[in-house]
Amino acid sequence: MNNNTYMCILRSKPGACSQPSPSDMELMFAKYRTWQDKFSDNIVDMGNKLGDVGAVVRQDGVNDGPFIELKEIIGGYMTITATSLDEAVAVIKESPMVANSGVSIEIREIMTP
Repeated sequence: MNNNTYMCILRSKPGACSQPSPSDMELMFAKYRTWQDKFSDNIVDMGNKLGDVGAVVRQDGVNDGPFIELKEIIGGYMTITATSLDEAVAVIKESPMVANSGVSIEIREIMTP
């Protein structure tokens, strides 16, 4: 069965992610490594954090953005492959990223012609 590619968009509520201590960071990185090793066949690109400066382009012009007044801030992305949306959800559910109650990950299939 062919794998589909999914964009995973990390969202968080403003102020939801606090600065962890060095020992907490070490523990968090160990969890990420374990998760990445387990799902290495699914992870295409771990993506990266997104900067806080950007622009929104519309027909009538360009505005500064992103806009902090949003209920959730898009903070990063990654791409994965899976045979179905259910499999993609299973991969992301085991991710340490969703352990924080203020974080959600939107999963969208990247359509190919």
